[in-house]
Amino acid sequence: QVRLVESGGGLVQAGGSLRLSCADSGRTFNNYHMGWFRQAPGKEREFVAFVSWSGTITRYADSVKGRFTISRVYAKNAVYLQMNSLKPEDTAVYYCGASRVIDTVESVYEFWGQGTQVTVSS
Repeated sequence: QVRLVESGGGLVQAGGSLRLSCADSGRTFNNYHMGWFRQAPGKEREFVAFVSWSGTITRYADSVKGRFTISRVYAKNAVYLQMNSLKPEDTAVYYCGASRVIDTVESVYEFWGQGTQVTVSS
């Protein structure tokens, strides 16, 4: 059973940085592809980034490319999202998900964390 817990969100000024963490307390997610999604108020959840189970393939939404970096550390059963040059439009609840299918589509992700709030002030 995959049990995901996100952390690292908070309030930051525009141009600042945050690093989100997603840990699997079930210690089984190393066989899953991992993705980060976000949901802003009044909007649908959208894809942000994914990393393959091997860590060799990553993909980013155009809106975050060059600013965000996804990575995973197998020894810690963790996935990270380093967010730099943050903008007010990055404000959202960020969720990590685990999937056996590598894709940007939310519906293929089987397990989700509870989310962590990121607020970027202008």
